[in-house]
Amino acid sequence: MSEPAPRIERVTALGELIAPRRLGRDFRWLMSAAWTSNIGDGIALAASPLLIASMTSSPVLVASGAMLQFLPWLLFGLHAGAIADRVERRMLVMLAHGIRAVIVLALVVFLVTGTANIAIVLAVSFLYGTAEVFADTSTSTLLPMMVKPADLGIGNARLQAGFLVANQLAGPPLGAFLFAVGHFWPFLVQVLAVSAALVLVSRIARQPVPPRSSAGTDPSAGSEPRKSHVRHDIAEGVGWAWRNKPVRTLIIIILAFNVTWAAPWGILVLYATEHLKMGPVGFGALTTASALGGLAATLGFGWLERHVSFATLMKICLSLEVLMHLAFALTTNGVVALGIMFGFGAYAFVWGTISTTVRQRLVPHQLQGRVGSVNMVGVFGGMVIGQAVGGLIAQAWGLTAPWWFAFGGAALTLLLMWRQIAHIAAAKPVLEDAPADESPAGDAAQ
Repeated sequence: MSEPAPRIERVTALGELIAPRRLGRDFRWLMSAAWTSNIGDGIALAASPLLIASMTSSPVLVASGAMLQFLPWLLFGLHAGAIADRVERRMLVMLAHGIRAVIVLALVVFLVTGTANIAIVLAVSFLYGTAEVFADTSTSTLLPMMVKPADLGIGNARLQAGFLVANQLAGPPLGAFLFAVGHFWPFLVQVLAVSAALVLVSRIARQPVPPRSSAGTDPSAGSEPRKSHVRHDIAEGVGWAWRNKPVRTLIIIILAFNVTWAAPWGILVLYATEHLKMGPVGFGALTTASALGGLAATLGFGWLERHVSFATLMKICLSLEVLMHLAFALTTNGVVALGIMFGFGAYAFVWGTISTTVRQRLVPHQLQGRVGSVNMVGVFGGMVIGQAVGGLIAQAWGLTAPWWFAFGGAALTLLLMWRQIAHIAAAKPVLEDAPADESPAGDAAQ
């Protein structure tokens, strides 16, 4: 009769390990929503390219599916950041999740009725990506409002771990399996997952609307902020990011490395199924291997954070990225590819956690949405350019050619930026009450 107590204690200890109590209840709701949403997105990560590949064998069209989902970041990313800094961010996340669910539900209807075609699938990719811009931008601003700066590292690590487990590990093989059962099944499950994430976000306490920065204040009106146009807010966020040297350099590095990374990733489904002869399930297994590597890095991240400087870790991660492209260009063996993907997942998790934490520590709360959106425009802008280039390169020179392009481009970028990485990691956080047009972190890195 005394067994339940130790069992409860073990469950409590596990909960404390996954989401420490000091991070608060709202963080747990945020983490739960992010993990749930990522399950749906992970299912689509495998199912969407498989659906497109079942309709066309053109590398350009296959790459276009992913490109159209990321293109909205170039068109609406900065506006999403400005809006996130103006409104109650939790409500904006809920609205975006609702729109995403409706868009995918429409695709399910087209698939069930047999009226889906490549044009409809590409249109859904674009519309879903547009809603995702607002969901992801607003979600990224919630964490710094919930936890202390010293806990941003552990908070981002937990969210990244959820991304790896749900989006990269559990989702893709499930998506490939469901696609084999019936083309509409993975997308129906995605609708359910995104809808559940909406409900979980609704449990988060209402967050205060961020205070407007001094650049948005009319001196003649005392301390009350004046109503500025969205374009003014965007210009303020872009200007701050450009004047802050560490943030600016970090965004440039991310932009360049996403161009080179996305060039082969846009045709990965063809590379896996045709070049490596791994089949649809093998293609899903590649992202699973990446997730396993990320989980391995999750277990050791706390030790790394305590014993290795951020600058050293950033250099190691980017160096491994260069070597990963070279290894994929050379291999013809699926098992070897799975091993490469495992290593990619490990260093990508470390890089993502560190780069996000460094940026969040440097940016004041009232600019998190706008500066975060500038960063995401760099991320997805690079991916759009890279996938377009990768599709053309593969069309002209074969499925391994994008990997050679990625290897050369990443190596050159790393060589040019090597000395700047230490300045980024060593930059001092900006004081929350500092005016938006001042950049103490930028001065520290000069």
